[in-house]
Amino acid sequence: MSTRWRRNAVVAVMAVLVCAAVALNWMSSSEQAVEEASGKVLGEAALVSGQETDEGTETAALDEETVYSGADYFASARLTRQQARDNAISLLQEAAAQEGAEQSVANEASEGIQVLASYTLAEAQIENLVTAKGYTDCVAFMGDDSISVVVSKEGELTAEDVAKITDITITETGYPASAIKIMAAN
Repeated sequence: MSTRWRRNAVVAVMAVLVCAAVALNWMSSSEQAVEEASGKVLGEAALVSGQETDEGTETAALDEETVYSGADYFASARLTRQQARDNAISLLQEAAAQEGAEQSVANEASEGIQVLASYTLAEAQIENLVTAKGYTDCVAFMGDDSISVVVSKEGELTAEDVAKITDITITETGYPASAIKIMAAN
């Protein structure tokens, strides 16, 4: 009984750490994006200073609202999510590789890595299925007992939209509808 409790405690702590890492990464990236609004955004090659380029074409200056809307939001969210997962996996791998670590700690770290990998696969599957239903873009954020799905859609989400996305999410995760949050990126 004690081993099971300890394993569950470690998994819960890792989940909290992943959530904290996502939140910190999100706050850090949003501050950075605002500061760099006059520079490149996620690999964009065009100047965004509003000045003319060598070819004579003019580029528009980006503001904070532009950086976090449309495709830029989805790319930024995926990048932030992946960085947080990579950090969490790195921590788990270090815990498992420490000399003198108990086998139970290594096993719990391995289970944590498997959980994060399953989250990544489920999120990718949900995103692919939602975009296959005709939505422009989608990003999913999965946790221990809930999931948030953000979709790109002109206008408000209808009840039919929510039903389609909820059905996909329930099928892929097994979570109840009450644990699913769906929103449109505006």
